[in-house]
Formats: sequence, C-alpha cells, structure tokens
Amino acid sequence: MPVSRSDLLQSQFDLTWSLLEYHLDRLEGEDFLWEPAALCWTVRPTADGSWVPDWEDTEPEPIPVPTIGWITWHIGWWWTVTIDHARGRYPRDRTEISWPGDGEKTIAWLRYLRTEWSAVLDGFSDADLDKAAPFPWTDEPERTVADMVAWVNVELTKNTAEIGQLRLLRAARA
Repeated sequence: MPVSRSDLLQSQFDLTWSLLEYHLDRLEGEDFLWEPAALCWTVRPTADGSWVPDWEDTEPEPIPVPTIGWITWHIGWWWTVTIDHARGRYPRDRTEISWPGDGEKTIAWLRYLRTEWSAVLDGFSDADLDKAAPFPWTDEPERTVADMVAWVNVELTKNTAEIGQLRLLRAARA
C-alpha cells in the first residue's frame, strides 16, 4: 500500500522523537549544565531569573562544545521559529526564546513543542508539502515545505545524538 510523503515524514519524526524521549527520560538535573570542556557554550541565569544562551552571530573557531542546556535551548529556538513559519505567524527572534531553566520545565517545553509540531504535520497534505518553504531557506524558492519538515527531522536527530553523547559522557565520568 502506498504511503503519502506526509505520513512518511510523520513516521520519520516519530522515530526521531522516540530517540530523544529515551534520553529525556534519563536526564538528571545536573546533566543540563554540565560543562564537558573548557571551551563551552551553555545557558546562563540573568538577574531577573531568566536564562540566556551563549551566542555569537558568527560561529567561532574552534566551535565551543555545547551543554545539554544549550542544546535544549537551541532545539526550542529553531523549533519555535519553524512552527511560527509553518503556521503563518511572524517568527520570533532568537532573543525572544528563553530557556525554561529547571530540567523538568525544559523537558515539558520540548514535549509541548513536539505536540505543536505534530499538529502542524497533521495539517500538511502532499500538496502543502510541495509549496515553497518559508524557513530556513528564505532565498531558495526551490526548497519546499517537505524540505523544511525533513530538515526538522534531521536537525532533531543531530541534537538528540548530541544530548545522548553528553549524557553518556557525564555518566561515564561520575
């Protein structure tokens, strides 16, 4: 029986999410801000109790090793902006996306974004997937919504692998 591209992309996303969920279920509070190297990007508390990520507009060389906290903020940032684009909303700026802080709040945030993204995916027909992608390729009209969905799946897979590797390294060093 033929499978629609929309169903295939949803299935791929569900698989990717199950891999992330495996690690989310095993994260401990201390995992989020563990710094695995001297040169590290993390999230830092501000005077008002919010959290901001380390950031440079031009990626530094060498590239800093991110903490799990930074990676989870990064997921939340690109996913929030992608959902904004997919729903036709004005996308929020990177500086408007704050890391929730506490590990449980961060995990709840990621699970909320998963629910939001699944709802977006459920609304895409194969014809919708053929439309020009609103994000992340603003100057490449040949990129489609299907490309955007595939990008989300791959980006989430990469970030999941990073979280898993950092979690395993921290556990091995304990």
